[in-house]
Amino acid sequence: MSLRNLASGVVGLGVGSSVAVSLWGKPFGGSNDRSGSIVTENDTSGIPSGSRASGGSLDLKGSNVNPSGFFKYGFPGPIHDLRSREEFVSCFDRQLRIPYWVVEHITPESLADKGGDRKNSFFKEDETVPDMFKARLKDYFRSGYDRGHLAPAANAKFSQKAMDETFYLTNICPQVGEGFNRDYWAHLEYFCRQLTEKYHSIRIVTGPLFLPKRDPVDGKMKVTYEVIGNPPTVAVPTHFYKLIVAENSKMNPDSDVVAVGAFVLPNGKISNDTKLIDFEVPVDAISRSSGLQLLHKLPSNKTKELCKEVDCRITVREFKKALPEPKKFPSLPPPSS
Repeated sequence: MSLRNLASGVVGLGVGSSVAVSLWGKPFGGSNDRSGSIVTENDTSGIPSGSRASGGSLDLKGSNVNPSGFFKYGFPGPIHDLRSREEFVSCFDRQLRIPYWVVEHITPESLADKGGDRKNSFFKEDETVPDMFKARLKDYFRSGYDRGHLAPAANAKFSQKAMDETFYLTNICPQVGEGFNRDYWAHLEYFCRQLTEKYHSIRIVTGPLFLPKRDPVDGKMKVTYEVIGNPPTVAVPTHFYKLIVAENSKMNPDSDVVAVGAFVLPNGKISNDTKLIDFEVPVDAISRSSGLQLLHKLPSNKTKELCKEVDCRITVREFKKALPEPKKFPSLPPPSS
């Protein structure tokens, strides 16, 4: 992707284009260093292989210094809770009490099935996360934020179980309601579903970002975000991203080339008149800001820009809540004279 796309995306984020270079670097080719892994609970893969706690030995040349000896009391982490659901896989950040990322898969067939009904689903805490680190329903109560799905319920209508799983708080982030979660963000989710009209397989990565902005007082770049809950533990992201990989084009089913699009949106009210391409960014921009290795095994000659293959624009749909029918009372007899 070109720097023009980055600049337009950054303008949409409310960050000047000159900040892009200092924030994400230049160029956007990425690094060849793709080392790193996710350490999950009961996983010792993150312990240095030469440490005594891992069963190895260190040649300390007579020194009694052994920092790895601390690991006999337990490896501190970081630990991320990976959960594999029917429609998505989530990675939960114990420090911020929100998902680190959520990966989902939708197809024309999965969207056509209607085995689930949102009316039968309800938000719930994920009991598989230790009490010390889990997000709780009370954290969102009167917080001023919606409980925003990262893997939307509308993508999991093929079974009630799949839909119910989207309501775990390990799939939820605090999102601005009016103008975002109930509006522009929902339109972006619908855009992803519309892609199944042209592709047989759509893979989506969604997650939070915490991006810096310039302090108006001292002019320094700072990351500031709200924390909700009692005690306040659940972080409110400044932005959200969606990375879309469209596979198996219906126009060219024999091709192994995929269409890729990446978008970053501010967690705030967005006018429906705003163009979706204003939020388009290079994939590496998200990687640099999140610390995630995104598509690093996908050869560049096997990709196309999604917004050059399809018209990247939202379809504005009204998501109004159905109001109950007003109660009808029997008419009273006229007053006696």
